Amino acid sequence: MARKRRGNLINGWVILDKPYSLGSTPSVGRIRRLFSAQKAGHAGTLDPLATGVLPIALGEATKTVSFLMDAKKTYEFTLTFGENTDTLDKEGKVTAVSEVRPTKEAVKAQLKNFIGIINQVPPRYSAIKINGKRSYELARSGDSVEIKSRQISVENFKLIGHDENSATFMVICGKGTYIRSLARDLALGLNTCGHVTMLRRTSVGPFNLNHSFSLDELENLCHRGEVLRALRPVETALDDIPVLAITELEATELKHGRAIVNKLTGNAKYPDRILAMLNNNAVAICSTTEGYHKPKRVFNLD
Repeated sequence: MARKRRGNLINGWVILDKPYSLGSTPSVGRIRRLFSAQKAGHAGTLDPLATGVLPIALGEATKTVSFLMDAKKTYEFTLTFGENTDTLDKEGKVTAVSEVRPTKEAVKAQLKNFIGIINQVPPRYSAIKINGKRSYELARSGDSVEIKSRQISVENFKLIGHDENSATFMVICGKGTYIRSLARDLALGLNTCGHVTMLRRTSVGPFNLNHSFSLDELENLCHRGEVLRALRPVETALDDIPVLAITELEATELKHGRAIVNKLTGNAKYPDRILAMLNNNAVAICSTTEGYHKPKRVFNLD
């Protein structure tokens, strides 16, 4: 006999404005307890030292996490010149120093080298697995860490503030981008040393700071019995997937794992997947062929 899950059947997204020093996993635990939810997960890890948008999926929304992981993300960060650290942020040990302080013009001129598809080596202190172990675990134990370069996509990289000792940037990037590595490589390109002293994520896919709540705000809503006001629908994370309206009969077929007839017959190009909706409820994410819509992920939102 299957063990009954503890908690309530809560389905949807909560957009947390993650505070400084709190990790992503503990953040999920806090939200799960506030909502008394049976199941929770997050889309896109944030370092404890970073703040900002952390989308947290509850219940059936966890089935859409992978779609949000691939979404574009926007960050603001400050690069302080003069010192390299082993963690590439202000918590690390200083490994090199430089007296060079780049001008605003020099910084702007260097940014063009970091836009588009570029190669990047992730930080030693990151969650990447090497031979089954996290890179940061190996680094902390003193083991040699060799991390391979990978391709990332940077759509926009803009200087938004500058003084003698630091520069602040806005960057829009794709999956797998490490801002600390971006800062490290930019400092290197400017012939100086530098590390990240502020990092804030301002958007993930369709979610931004306007949709977010602080822990204090969520706790206040919880005390007033209004915490569900912070919940966004499951399908909110799927804003780039075409929506197909279906009938009750078709919804029943999809929920039982059976394909339904392709309503898009005659289209010159079929989308790779569609979101089947009955009225205002998400029913399933389906793959599409010339003849059928086949359910890949079915939502239990009744």
